[in-house]
Amino acid sequence: MGFSIDELTRKAKDMANMAVDKTKDAADLVKINMAIAGEQREIEKNYRIIGEWFVNEYEGEIPEAVREGVDAVMASRARIAELEDSKPVKEESVPEEDVEAAPAGKKCPICGAESDSKFCPQCGAPMGEE
Repeated sequence: MGFSIDELTRKAKDMANMAVDKTKDAADLVKINMAIAGEQREIEKNYRIIGEWFVNEYEGEIPEAVREGVDAVMASRARIAELEDSKPVKEESVPEEDVEAAPAGKKCPICGAESDSKFCPQCGAPMGEE
């Protein structure tokens, strides 16, 4: 009723193969989830573009159903303008020819953001080699 070396080796190989399969499944799931997140960001970006177009196109004719949201956007824009105006002015500036251009970094394969880090600061995806 003992174990043979062959049987023990076979069981170890089976366990290793199962672990490899689970790792591949997990990696595939991560890729799919990242692709879904990228598409969701695209939807949000396009909704924002549509909303900006709508507000600009129908500035004086905004329907009551979206009036509150448009008013909130306009208030935020006004506040941003105030904050921009309140920024301190730099007194010393370095001539452009003395400033070395920073490397652009890598482009995220999911959302297109640029960064020099290992992971995208926008969506968290691993940055590709470029």
